[in-house]
Amino acid sequence: MLKKFIGMIRPGTKSSKRFSLSIIPREQHSVSRKQISPNALKVLYRLNSAGYEAFLVGGGVRDLLLGEHPKDFDIATNATPEQVRAQFNNCRLIGKRFRLAHVRFGREIIEVATFRASHQKAEDDTHRAATSDSGQILRDNVYGNQEEDALRRDFTVNALYYGVKDFGIYDYANGMEDLRNRLLRLIGDPATRYREDPVRMLRAARFAAKLDFTIEEKTAAPISELGPLLLNIPSARLFEEVLKLFLSGKAEATFNILRELNLFKFLFPSTDQLINDGHPHAQKLVEQALINTDKRVNADKPVTPAFLYAALLWPATQLEFQRCLDDGIPPIPAMHKASQKVIDAQVKHTALPKRFSQPMKEIWELQLRLPRRRGKSAQAIVEHPRFRASYDFVLLREASGEDLQGLGKWWTDFQEGDANTRQKLQQGQGQGEGKRRPRRRRRHHNKPS
Repeated sequence: MLKKFIGMIRPGTKSSKRFSLSIIPREQHSVSRKQISPNALKVLYRLNSAGYEAFLVGGGVRDLLLGEHPKDFDIATNATPEQVRAQFNNCRLIGKRFRLAHVRFGREIIEVATFRASHQKAEDDTHRAATSDSGQILRDNVYGNQEEDALRRDFTVNALYYGVKDFGIYDYANGMEDLRNRLLRLIGDPATRYREDPVRMLRAARFAAKLDFTIEEKTAAPISELGPLLLNIPSARLFEEVLKLFLSGKAEATFNILRELNLFKFLFPSTDQLINDGHPHAQKLVEQALINTDKRVNADKPVTPAFLYAALLWPATQLEFQRCLDDGIPPIPAMHKASQKVIDAQVKHTALPKRFSQPMKEIWELQLRLPRRRGKSAQAIVEHPRFRASYDFVLLREASGEDLQGLGKWWTDFQEGDANTRQKLQQGQGQGEGKRRPRRRRRHHNKPS
């Protein structure tokens, strides 16, 4: 049930509404060439000079109209990928599902896509798009004209084109009207579009959060029924979508919308279930982690997926860890076993590359070592490459309501203190978790003769 969020969804016109081209002249819109990447302009002018149509399209145009600074500038053209490559020595072609041209300028890549038509337009099986039994498009390189390309895009506000020939905005789907109303609307029949690509449901949540838009009623309606289609998406693709969802600076808002739309469970099922079951810290931990992530992203500080996944999967790991302890497994092996079990379950839904899963496991394992602060243990822990992330994770756990008996403050004081302060802190660990248990003497029994 869509609780608070359903109240934000606005009713709209029928998705079968017919659209017609509207060209907004330069004096009636705010997009200026000064706001566009010089490299994107180079590509546009080069393709135009070679006799091809070429337009800035999608999120770049949308964000410029909203007064934002686009991260990427994508281009749509009637030139085929091979024709684009012929114009640029710094171009390479990528993709099988969607054939694209990437024109590289140093570290910046300008993505160039050929206008696409309906996947049913092709006259022969060689060029017709491949679809699954559920309607999902598996391969689509059916080329068309600009109007066909516009109506193939997902949301109306992403189907806006900017041309450098006349500096006009080309609007085929009433995107400008929806932009003014801050309304997110799918082009075409929503159920059909979601079946073609179930990831569009995640994109709806991401754009609603990122742009602070509301989702049109008919666009939102099929999501609760079609959410399970996400289980058919390769886990590697969903991992990339998770990064887009939670590393864009709107992670907390995105999480709330995913939960309201009942989509979060298809990405992190164990965490979602624990939240639904009323786990004492799960939801607060996830929310606090996402709030912290948003702060770092918006402050241009680095964020690693390892820390994000560590937080999202920690409640499930804690539960599994306790089960292992109850089975009599010692703490460190118990954490190893619990970590691997949780990761094995998670990768069935979203991939988790080893370059992130290994640091994540180290963060978890250090949660067992951080309470051991006597003698040389504290200094050795500080020198561990994952110490800072593990210390931040302790603070996160405490912020979510876990009682760690002042562990976070102790490590804060230890890091900020001088040698004398550190020595006193370590000497104060005569009680509690930092105290070593005395070894029990083993009794020797005489064997009967």
